[in-house]
Amino acid sequence: MKNTLIHELKLHTKYFDSVVDMSKPFEVRKYDRNYRVGDELLLKEFIPKGWFEEWEEDSVTGQICHRVITYVLKGGEYGIDKDYVILGLARK
Repeated sequence: MKNTLIHELKLHTKYFDSVVDMSKPFEVRKYDRNYRVGDELLLKEFIPKGWFEEWEEDSVTGQICHRVITYVLKGGEYGIDKDYVILGLARK
């Protein structure tokens, strides 16, 4: 049995609610980790500096979303850059 990894990642605030309500059941990420089906994502809502006029520094809001990877589509085909991956997501 493989060891399940939990990947802690920041998720831009403009995508966060769509992942939470599952209208966006996927995530596009740089393929800089060994993502595998069954691994978990702990997504932390992130507001980058300047996103709102009053926002003067990068900030994590404290909101989190926990998802399981159900599919991994590696780049290099279908117009997806080889350095990226598309992850299918399901609720934990």
